Amino acid sequence: MAVERQELYPEAAGGKVYVAGGLLNPNTGASAHFDAYDPVADEWTQLATLPDARHHIGLAATGGRIYGVGGFTGGFPSWRAQADTYVYSIADDTWSAGPALPAPRAEFVIESVGDRVYVIGGRVRATPDAGSFTAHVDSRANEVLDPATGAWRALAPAPTARNSAASAVVDGKIYVLGGRRFSLHPDGTPRQDNVATVEVFDPRTGRWQTRAPMPAPRGGLAAAVHDGQIYAFGGELQGPSPAVYGDVWRYDPRQDRWTGVGALPTPRHGLGAATVGDTVYTFGGGTRAGGNYATDLTEALVLG
Repeated sequence: MAVERQELYPEAAGGKVYVAGGLLNPNTGASAHFDAYDPVADEWTQLATLPDARHHIGLAATGGRIYGVGGFTGGFPSWRAQADTYVYSIADDTWSAGPALPAPRAEFVIESVGDRVYVIGGRVRATPDAGSFTAHVDSRANEVLDPATGAWRALAPAPTARNSAASAVVDGKIYVLGGRRFSLHPDGTPRQDNVATVEVFDPRTGRWQTRAPMPAPRGGLAAAVHDGQIYAFGGELQGPSPAVYGDVWRYDPRQDRWTGVGALPTPRHGLGAATVGDTVYTFGGGTRAGGNYATDLTEALVLG
């Protein structure tokens, strides 16, 4: 990529992968970069920059547009969740203002199903003026945007409040994988406990279902789909013994079963993943636990 960054939520559209914002290296603030990766040419193109620098900004594509939703501003620990939605026209290479989230939110999962955009979980401000990472709390909120009306609507909350999860869509259902649960130690220092929980939301019925957990708890991971199978990549343990993982697991939704399928060439967390054709691409991320040590790597898992 053009710049080293982590905390990415890329989106594939029209045979290319789009990556927005990210946490810069070192952990000094957010990026406004917006780039497209062309797998055929194996090259990056810098596009119109985000209207405002963000990290943990979610991307979802529908109707020839990419929706950039929420995210944090600021460098650690002065992170502040935002509610803005920016709408990118793929044809025109321009951004415009879109319908803001009902409340500021970041570190959520985001997916498009049909012509709707779904945002689930993540971190929300504990108070309206929250201006630090620890002044946010995990959310169960599940909200959908109808681009035709420009309105967000609340849906059935997720069973588990969490942040830094990954997600994927198979057969029109949204799978939410792993992530972390935030709390404070008695002395006020933050604690992030990874979870292995897998929950599935069906937009057609509006109901949630719990499925087989991941082989191990993972936060800060990435996921993508190929041929009806979900692939999960990497992740991080923030404490008490910080670690970055390279595991790659495959989940079969029909059999509700996880299988190990090797490892990333470079263990990372806060990376992004997206599928084009028979290849899953992984982008950026941190090579050590925490907000520093971001990379510009692009690595590919060829499945076809």
